[in-house]
Amino acid sequence: MREACMAILYHTFGQCAENFQSTSLIHSHDALTSISDVPAKRNKVLDLLEVLQFRCPDTSTKYPQLLSSLGIESKIEEILRNSATFENGGVYYYSERGDRLIDLDAFREKLLQISQELNSQLTEPEKAGLKESVHHLLKWAWRYNKNLEEQAAQLHMLTGWSQIVEVAVSRRMSLFEDCSQLLFELLDASLNATTSPDCSVKMAYVLTNVSLTCMAKLRDERFICPAGTDSDAVTCLDIISSKQLPNAACNSLLFKLVMATLRNESSEILRRRQYALLLSYFQYCSSILDSDVPPSVLRFLLLEEQDGDDEDITLQKVLKEHNELAHANFSIIRKEAQAIVDLVTKDAFHGSEAGKALSFYVLDALISIDHEKYFLNQLQSRGILRSCLSDVANYLSKDSSLASESSQRFCTVDAQFSLLLRLSHHYGKHGSQILLSMGALQNLSACNLMGGQKKVNPRAISKIVKERTGEIDKRSLITPVLRIVTSFTSLVDSADFLEVKNKIVREIVDFAKQHQSVFNSILRENMTGTNLLTLEQLSMAVSILSKVWAYEENEECSYIQDLFSLMHSLFSVDFGILNFMQSPNMIENQKSELIAFGLCFSLVSYLYVLATRKNMRFQVSYGRNSDQQHPTLQMVSDLLNSATLALERVGEEKYMLLNKIRDLNELSRKEVDEIIKVCMKQDCISPNDNIRKRRYIAMIDLCCMAGNRDQLITLLLQITECAVTILLIHFQDDASAKGLSSFSDELLPVLERLEHLKEDKVGRSLKLFHRSITTLKEMTIRTITI
Repeated sequence: MREACMAILYHTFGQCAENFQSTSLIHSHDALTSISDVPAKRNKVLDLLEVLQFRCPDTSTKYPQLLSSLGIESKIEEILRNSATFENGGVYYYSERGDRLIDLDAFREKLLQISQELNSQLTEPEKAGLKESVHHLLKWAWRYNKNLEEQAAQLHMLTGWSQIVEVAVSRRMSLFEDCSQLLFELLDASLNATTSPDCSVKMAYVLTNVSLTCMAKLRDERFICPAGTDSDAVTCLDIISSKQLPNAACNSLLFKLVMATLRNESSEILRRRQYALLLSYFQYCSSILDSDVPPSVLRFLLLEEQDGDDEDITLQKVLKEHNELAHANFSIIRKEAQAIVDLVTKDAFHGSEAGKALSFYVLDALISIDHEKYFLNQLQSRGILRSCLSDVANYLSKDSSLASESSQRFCTVDAQFSLLLRLSHHYGKHGSQILLSMGALQNLSACNLMGGQKKVNPRAISKIVKERTGEIDKRSLITPVLRIVTSFTSLVDSADFLEVKNKIVREIVDFAKQHQSVFNSILRENMTGTNLLTLEQLSMAVSILSKVWAYEENEECSYIQDLFSLMHSLFSVDFGILNFMQSPNMIENQKSELIAFGLCFSLVSYLYVLATRKNMRFQVSYGRNSDQQHPTLQMVSDLLNSATLALERVGEEKYMLLNKIRDLNELSRKEVDEIIKVCMKQDCISPNDNIRKRRYIAMIDLCCMAGNRDQLITLLLQITECAVTILLIHFQDDASAKGLSSFSDELLPVLERLEHLKEDKVGRSLKLFHRSITTLKEMTIRTITI
């Protein structure tokens, strides 16, 4: 069976991997003979596709003039529109292949019946003309059947061709020696065929499915461990030198894909596949580097690995090529921008729900490659963004049922949120200002976010729909709403005029008041055993309040006490011991720790605003009769101690991770598998994978963890600097400095540990950081000695 498979692939695609040709898999005389009879490197699949491309004759009906003048044309059309078979009073029958053809006898009977009804009213010349017209229609029906069978045969052959290609590509790519080149050739040929005037809509749909399979496989190939070496070792260069088509090949594919999408003959179902292909292409082009591996970690590792021979293979070169590809993609799309945006916009607002969702994701992708705010202007001039914002606001304001239609609408709204968020992410503050000027906060303030938290009777939805959409309640849309509002908080500090700043603050405060139940629910969530989504919502809610609530004089929502309560529970926590998610996945736990410290940073930033702009001074600790939780210097000191412990631990973890990456090629298979197991990536390998692929996967995971630790170090230093500044303000204030002697005794050891932080462990210059620590330490010692 394996021999037959190899022979078929070699005959069809003209190649197979050398290691498979030379192995015992092809040991039979017949298989070897059959392979040797075929000229190597001849791809018959592409030849077959060329053979299958021909234009079938037109099957449209052209009625004789007499039929129109006699008024029986409509009766004939009615007969042909009736899809019933001749057994049920119609004129059709189904062939063995399933094609619906005209039964000539039944059609003739219908035509004769119409003729007999008119005979008494016709002159002799008209009767002769009618008889001639009947013969003409019967000849047309015969040609219709013949042409339809040709079209069906063509479509069936193309479907068979596509199945051979898709099975080979998705299941047997390991048997080919030059996978990327083969996939490019198949993609190129399929797109060429799709743009041909001889290609029907149905054929274009089949060809687009082949293109989707090839593009998906190209994306898989993108991060597969590079082959072509006898060594078992992997290097950091393998991460950035992974397989990708040349920029010119990518540009060619995009141009042909654009032309295929803009073809004259089309349908929504075809365009949906083409949109999916376009999105897959953009994902392929954007995945130059793993987003979880920061360039700083790669640069550090490359500096150690690189020698004189590798000077031309650098991270800078890879990033430069990526930027060139991104600009080329933008230029290609821009040439047809008007037609593309018009087409996608039409599907976004007038297509089916599935078509709408994909269309909005395409608009999202166009924004992501925009370099000159060109597509932004295109969307604004058409009112797409304003309409999109209105749609999501209307959806959130209604109680939607848990039906299949509702689940599809939910997907569309999710895509619309993605577009709005892309605006603020890609264009930064300018994008946020555009959303704000469109009344985004007023629209979102009027929504009923809490109404979506009501649980729905599980019997009201089928199992299939539940599996597709999960728990379809609006609570999951709270996250993108909070992300949009969070982007507006960046405008608070950057506003040039006080009036503008006050207006932004007032609108965000009104939003928080309008959705008090949502904020209260998030702020009072039990963090033990929580998930990343809940942690992220909590972090964003606190981030929003920390930026604006210090300006709110009227405390009627009790947010301040909720914030203080969070400070009380979080500032003294050792996050290295506490596992919020209670998950065995180390990478997930690291992400949760990063979010948790981001939460602490928002909280201490709020205290910083109170201390600097509101001139609030905190007591050292809680009084005996204190009923409410207020911020204290002891809480700030606890956070400083917690951040110090984390800095020491995380710096050591990052150092050990980088060392493990350096020594990865010295580790045994068992040790490498342990790394993969800890990162829950067992599904990425099979028992047959060699040690090099295992080391490659382990290196990616270790780089991701080192990148997470690097991000956390940056955040911890920001927390520490903020806490130190708050303490300095109190020590410099004569009124507050009194009674700090015992507090200083506890603070001094923490400051001494911070003084001993090493730059090589944290990977940053600590000169200014140590200067602040030294200043606070001197004031602490002076307070103790007084």
